[in-house]
Amino acid sequence: MNLFKLATLLTLTAALAACNTTDRLANVGRAPALTPITDPTTTAGYQPIHMPMPEAIADTYQPNSLYRTSARGFFKDERAHRVGDILTVMVTIDDSAKIANTTQSGRTSSNTAGMGGILGSAVKDLSGGSIDPAAAVAFDSGMSNRGNGSVNRSESLATSVAAVVTQILPNGNLVIEGRQEVRVNFEVRDLIVAGIVRPSDIQANNTIASSKIAEARIAYGGRGQITDVQQPRYGQQVVDAILPF
Repeated sequence: MNLFKLATLLTLTAALAACNTTDRLANVGRAPALTPITDPTTTAGYQPIHMPMPEAIADTYQPNSLYRTSARGFFKDERAHRVGDILTVMVTIDDSAKIANTTQSGRTSSNTAGMGGILGSAVKDLSGGSIDPAAAVAFDSGMSNRGNGSVNRSESLATSVAAVVTQILPNGNLVIEGRQEVRVNFEVRDLIVAGIVRPSDIQANNTIASSKIAEARIAYGGRGQITDVQQPRYGQQVVDAILPF
């Protein structure tokens, strides 16, 4: 059964590798194609967000007044607040972490049991004196464990990307999603930003800091010739996945 699974995995891997090789051969000498601009809500895998919401408050007006209770300002606000509006996300990531842990434990135990009287004499006679009845049974055990672990990482990213409001939650929060692609020679750099923002966190110049985004999903990567060279070959990935040691 295991051989059958292995054969199936190798067959599928070979088929995928062949498809990828064909695509790469077809694009020899060509720059990576940019993704067409589409409605994010129609892409595969898109799912509307459902979050716990407070109770809705109906608008009320005072006599001879133009002000309504749900208004965020007396004058018209040009900041993004409707589906399809655009705002700029200022992505600033400067994180670092350094952790070191050491664990060491050990244990030893020793137990003996002996026999006396007639039973002890019988054991001594039967063994021809090779067994000492006073220490007929002995148990020794030992255990030692030691572990070390460390984390030392640092990330820094500062850029900006325009995002589109794709959904308005019942409490007024905005769901945003933005993607930016930059092609330099034969390498494409992708920047993806998505999450939930409060309208009140949007600045007057229609920008918002990435630290103000709830459920933030920020991805920065690339694709092209340089990325392909940095990735291990499919055969090596398959071997790494199969080998148990």
